[in-house]
Parts: sequence; C-alpha cells; structure tokens
Amino acid sequence: MEKMEKPTKEQIIHRAYELWEQAGKPDGRDEEFYHQAERVAERG
Repeated sequence: MEKMEKPTKEQIIHRAYELWEQAGKPDGRDEEFYHQAERVAERG
C-alpha cells in the first residue's frame, strides 16, 4: 500500500478558504475552517 504525502500548509490554507467560501464567508471563524481542512486532509 502506498503512503500518502502529508499536505502542505499552503494546501490546507487553500482548502480552508474553499470551505469558508462555501459556508458564506462568515466572519471570525478562520481557525474553525483551518482545523476542518486539516482533518479532511488527514483522511485523504
């Protein structure tokens, strides 16, 4: 089985931005979306 590469910080930030946009760009929830993007990235 092939090991997945760990996502870069830039990839996580990009995904967090996408999640934030999809949620309607709410104010003050940047950390929430960053952590959500990290969890999604870890699952592959």
